[in-house]
Amino acid sequence: MLQAYRKHVQERAEQGIVPKPLSAEQMTELVDLFKNPPKGEEDFILDLITNRVPAGVDQAAYVKAAFLSAIAKGETTSPLIDKAHAVKLLGTMLGGYNIETLVKLLEDDDLGELAAEQLKHTLLVFDAFHDVAELSKKGNANAKSVIQSWADAEWFTSKEPLAEKITLTVFMVPGETNTDDLSPAQDAWSRPDIPLHALAMLKNPKAGIDGNPLEIIEDLKTKGHPVVYVGDVVGTGSSRKSATNSVLWLMGDDIPYIPNKRDGGFCLGGKIAPIFFNTMEDAGALPVELDVSKMEMGDIIDLYPYAGKVEKNGEVISEFSLKTDVLLDEVRAGGRIPLIIGRGLTTRAREFLGLPTSDIFRLPDPVVASDKGYTLAQKMVGKACGLEGVRPHQYCEPKMTTVGSQDTTGPMTRDELKDLACLGFFCRFNHAVILSYSGLSQTD
Repeated sequence: MLQAYRKHVQERAEQGIVPKPLSAEQMTELVDLFKNPPKGEEDFILDLITNRVPAGVDQAAYVKAAFLSAIAKGETTSPLIDKAHAVKLLGTMLGGYNIETLVKLLEDDDLGELAAEQLKHTLLVFDAFHDVAELSKKGNANAKSVIQSWADAEWFTSKEPLAEKITLTVFMVPGETNTDDLSPAQDAWSRPDIPLHALAMLKNPKAGIDGNPLEIIEDLKTKGHPVVYVGDVVGTGSSRKSATNSVLWLMGDDIPYIPNKRDGGFCLGGKIAPIFFNTMEDAGALPVELDVSKMEMGDIIDLYPYAGKVEKNGEVISEFSLKTDVLLDEVRAGGRIPLIIGRGLTTRAREFLGLPTSDIFRLPDPVVASDKGYTLAQKMVGKACGLEGVRPHQYCEPKMTTVGSQDTTGPMTRDELKDLACLGFFCRFNHAVILSYSGLSQTD
């Protein structure tokens, strides 16, 4: 297994990309190695189980969680991982298959406090909240500490807020950048493999870029600052998720313990397409609309997100207002999705404890009152939010019951759902529709 994996690592390195995350089959073989570690390979296989297994409800994560749970419960052993280390590794898996064991361990005399520390910073617990709450009602001190931590939003306050001043290096793309520039349709097959697909970003000739865009980005990184994507118009088109993935893979931040995915990053545009803007928000990036006419390729700029200005060589070259101050919380939380889920978890914990609503989070500005009616679209979105209707710029969180995806983005959508670590998904695939999109017949 290790020989095959190293061969794969070498093949990917020749392409200039990192290896794929471990599959369920590789993880199963890795478990066998942990029971009888090959001499000299101890550090290598520890790194594999720690950093190269997908989080959430991927099948490899299932094998990893089962193995670590067995160690924590004393059902199996490894000379490389003791019970405490197993619990800590379970705590890096975000949610899904690790949650049941961590909750049960709250009652363990030796590991309960350690399990509680992992759960305090875990957001994707979903219905397991009730299990922790029940243990708390029964007087379990570890469960009580977890509920209190969630109520105090320690998962959020433990993260560093966005800095007052951020120095960036400009990667300037003049004119309009559409999502097909960032995620070419002819390379749609590779979209689930984020590092591989990112190699295709801006592969089609683009006015204003002289040379290989990927080489330019790498060269800009040598200036020692994060690289920011800047354009006159950015993100028009429909492939916003794969486009965002490519930009963040080249300009974002590694996510600890999560292979082949990045968050954070910055995007400045004279105009940023709304759906691309929202997708960048989801991924923890900071998208800002502002005048970019005084920015050029390779410029070193200082971004002041709270003051709403950009300076170059000490001179203000652009000013802006964030679309919403909630963006600052989204970046701090690691994305809009983690923020929404985390706020919901904090709200549930505070309701359980009989506490008032938390004042830690920034809130969207209220919409202007209106006595006018609603369009059909406003009524539809409103119904999903439990409202009569919604107004322009109003913040709302609809209840989603169906997720649809076409053939070129289906596998990528699947991976996004896995990352949410929800074990309660019900999936239905319309076979005839899939066949018609792919050009196949029933016989094929």
